[in-house]
Amino acid sequence: MSRKDSKGMFANVLVGLGQDTASLPTPTTSTSPHLLKVAAGVRQLQERGELADKLLQGADHIIQLDVDAVLPSSIRDRFDGAYDADRLQDLVQSMREHGQTTPGLVRPMPGEGSRFQIVFGRRRLAAAKLLGIKFRAIVRDLTDEQAIVIQGEENANRDDLSFIEKCVFAFSQEEAGFKREVICSSLATGKSHVSEMLQIAKVFPKEVLTRIGAAPETGRRRWAQLAERWSANAKAQTVVDRVLEELTVQSLSSDDRFVAVLNAVSKAENAPTAPADRTQEVVSKGMTLALVNYAKAGTKLTFTKAVPDDFVNYLLRRMEGLHEEYLDQSQQPAQNKTKP
Repeated sequence: MSRKDSKGMFANVLVGLGQDTASLPTPTTSTSPHLLKVAAGVRQLQERGELADKLLQGADHIIQLDVDAVLPSSIRDRFDGAYDADRLQDLVQSMREHGQTTPGLVRPMPGEGSRFQIVFGRRRLAAAKLLGIKFRAIVRDLTDEQAIVIQGEENANRDDLSFIEKCVFAFSQEEAGFKREVICSSLATGKSHVSEMLQIAKVFPKEVLTRIGAAPETGRRRWAQLAERWSANAKAQTVVDRVLEELTVQSLSSDDRFVAVLNAVSKAENAPTAPADRTQEVVSKGMTLALVNYAKAGTKLTFTKAVPDDFVNYLLRRMEGLHEEYLDQSQQPAQNKTKP
C-alpha cells in the first residue's frame, strides 16, 4: 500500500471516529471493526506522542553541581563514618576511571539561592568531594514527605542499611514530626514493625548507638534482646560507658562492640534486684473485671468469670488500635521537646 493510500485509509478511520482530519483528504466513513481497531492504535500513538512532549517539557534534568552547593538531608540515614574515604575506596576508584555514571537526585531549596538538598546519591556526592569534581544530579521539586520516602526507598532497594540504622532513621523522622504513614513508606514496612523499631531506638542514648556503630551483621532479634536487658539494668549506661572507653573494645568491629555491650549489660551482678510480685484488681462499677499480676516473668492479665467472652473478643479486636494510640500519646512529649 502506498503512503497516499495508507493516509487516506487512516483518514477514513479517524473521520468515522469523529477525529479532526482537516489536513487529510476527504474520506468516506467506515464502521469496519478492523479499521476501528487500527484507528484505536493510531489514537494511542498520538496520545503517547503528546504525553512524551509534555514529559519532555516538564522533565527532570541532569545538571552539574558544585559539591558545596548540595546540602545534606535533614534526616540522616547512616551512622558516622559511612562516608569516610576508606569506606568509599571502590566507588572513588570507579568514578575516577569512568566518571559518575549514575546521577543522584536533588531538590531545590527555597530561600537557599542556587543551592539544593540531596535526596539520594550521598555516597556518590561524598566520592565527588574526595575527587574534587562536580556532582551530576537530577533536579526534582519534592515535598518534605516525598523526599524522605524516596530517600528511604533507595536504601530499601539497596538493602545496605543495618537494622539499627533503620531504627534511628525512623526515630529521627518521628522527632522531625513526620506522620507514621510517611515513616512506614520510607522504610517499606508496616506500622507494627515501625513501632518496634521506634521502641528499640528510644531505649538507647544516641551517643551510645553512635559509639557502637552500624553493626551490619546484627539483626532485629539481637537488638531487641539488648534493649530488653538494657531496660532491666539500672546501671546499663554506666556499665556501657566504661566498656566502650576500653581501647581494646574501641578497636573491635562494630558488630563485636555490640557483643561486648550486650555481655556487659547481661551480667547478673549488674542487674537490679527484681521487684516483688504484686497483683492489682481492675474494677468497674463495683465489679472486678480482671486481675493484673506484675511478676519478674512478665505481666499477666486474667479476666474474672463475670466478664463475658464477647467483651474479651471486643477487647482483642481493639488491642492493636489501642496499642497504636498508646504509642502515639507516649511519643507526644518527646516531639514537643524538639519544637522551638
